Amino acid sequence: MARAPLLQLTDISLTFGGNPVFDGLSMTVQQGDRLALVGRNGSGKSTLMKVMAGLVEPDSGEVITPAGTKVGYMEQDPDLSAYATLGDFARAGLDDAEGYRVEMAAEGLKFDPDRAVATASGGERRRAALARLLAEAPELMLLDEPTNHLDIEAIGWLEEQLSTTRAGFVLISHDRAFLRALTRATLWIDRGEVRRQDRGFEHFEDWRETLWAAEDEARHKLDRKIKAEARWAVEGISARRKRNQGRVRALAALREERAGQIRRQGTAAMELDAGQQSGKRVIDAKGISKTFGERTILRPFDLRVLRGDRVAFVGPNGAGKTTLIKMLTGELPPDSGEIKLGTNLEIAIFDQARSAIDETVSLWDALAGDPEMRVSGRADQVMVRGNPRHVVAYLKDFLFDEAQARAPVGSLSGGEKARLLLARIMARPSNLLVLDEPTNDLDVETLDLLQDLLGEYDGTVLLVSHDRDFIDRVATTTVAMEGDGRATIYPGGWSDYRAQRPQDLPEPVEVPSRAPAQPRPDAAPAATARSGLSFTEKKRLESLPGIMERLEAEIGKLTEFLAQPDLFQTAPAKFAKASEGLSERQTALAAAEEEWLDLADRDQG
Repeated sequence: MARAPLLQLTDISLTFGGNPVFDGLSMTVQQGDRLALVGRNGSGKSTLMKVMAGLVEPDSGEVITPAGTKVGYMEQDPDLSAYATLGDFARAGLDDAEGYRVEMAAEGLKFDPDRAVATASGGERRRAALARLLAEAPELMLLDEPTNHLDIEAIGWLEEQLSTTRAGFVLISHDRAFLRALTRATLWIDRGEVRRQDRGFEHFEDWRETLWAAEDEARHKLDRKIKAEARWAVEGISARRKRNQGRVRALAALREERAGQIRRQGTAAMELDAGQQSGKRVIDAKGISKTFGERTILRPFDLRVLRGDRVAFVGPNGAGKTTLIKMLTGELPPDSGEIKLGTNLEIAIFDQARSAIDETVSLWDALAGDPEMRVSGRADQVMVRGNPRHVVAYLKDFLFDEAQARAPVGSLSGGEKARLLLARIMARPSNLLVLDEPTNDLDVETLDLLQDLLGEYDGTVLLVSHDRDFIDRVATTTVAMEGDGRATIYPGGWSDYRAQRPQDLPEPVEVPSRAPAQPRPDAAPAATARSGLSFTEKKRLESLPGIMERLEAEIGKLTEFLAQPDLFQTAPAKFAKASEGLSERQTALAAAEEEWLDLADRDQG
């Protein structure tokens, strides 16, 4: 017996600002579906997901979910104003016995449930919203850009969770590696129509090109038919006027059909100008380090960046990637060491926080109001790579229409804001591009174009990204920052870095904190009185023996490795790395043992 779909949309029509977003849209989401929802920025992906979630009411049509089916939605900008802490928000609606799910998600997604909402960053709020959705365990999950603000390790954790869930899900993401790993079918929004292919995202581009080729062929045949019928109308109609009025009407219908076809939106006309050539040595850093308080961000580190290099910086959130780039570009001084910048540098920065854009101004003013782009005496023109351009014409290069020019920046989607920032950066020549999370929210076509532009760019690129696919396509060098102050240089992109990491050494481990975790303010008094430990501390106490056992095994392996009599002479780099690893694991083991003793004593009262 066939099971009822989790969600069914029938003949949905929706209009925003006089423009139809969807007209007569019908689709279903079946049980167990793992769907990628793709389309150009501004095509209506997030709007369609909100219709699915029941947050946006269509003008007409039906949204049907079977009785008892729970649909969960992770929004991009959650409202946490009614809650004191991130954990309070994430646990809302759960039974007390289900609270452990939030603790588990918080550990995997790397946020503190006890963090006050008032002091939480936008990224922490989004992670709390994602944890809430995972903890609710609905039959259908609607996930709008869940990997934004996650580091690669947290993305891997989320990927594993979604790969093992029995729930169906619809996923919007710019992360192609994430989509390829998880999806089994693809929903493509193209000019207000939703098409479905029952194959995962890795087949999307071939499918799209096949459909477009068929569309172009059909349009070409229609044009030829119109041309032939029009020739007949001119040359033969006078002799057969009465007998052939039907054919004339058919020609009019053909022309109406052709006029009604919606033209595909082209790719953005983006262009990078490297301007004057920089010196061969762009950045030369020797022995630079950085600490904040007692925390070591960077141990003494050397890096030479030459003209034309594309250097990617990877590592967990908080490892110091942005701090290192600010030191390398002269924005932040190192605590020790020396940095020499090359000659003739013109630096352009893509800021992941989009802080260069005032969201209260219009798109027009965001460009024409920029002192570096303003054309003296011409309020309607901007200077683009040395030439004046009309503001609207330049906005059209980045796929904004004339109606959007006077709209506030705050009304744009995340991908449209990213395109606007690219428009500002690309208006000026630069020979050193600093790109801090440039891929967030961009659609596949714009990502492809940006990748091609960077490949042809004559300047130098410093890139921070958690997008494994984009790093592989762009980077020539990868600097891995693993959260303990170490930075290691590897040739190639993400996959090359993973392949080159020494296979005979264990993965880096996080040194346990010696400070005991603080109990939640709203923890049940009776439970605290019985054990003296909070829920998180109990879980930590249970996990520490396994951590200590693993550390002891790794110490034994490293000790055996270092015992080779000729290792120092034959492989001094491996000897040094193994010695450093041994010292770190011994420190970690001592800290874990001390933490276990402290927690065990408190648990026994």
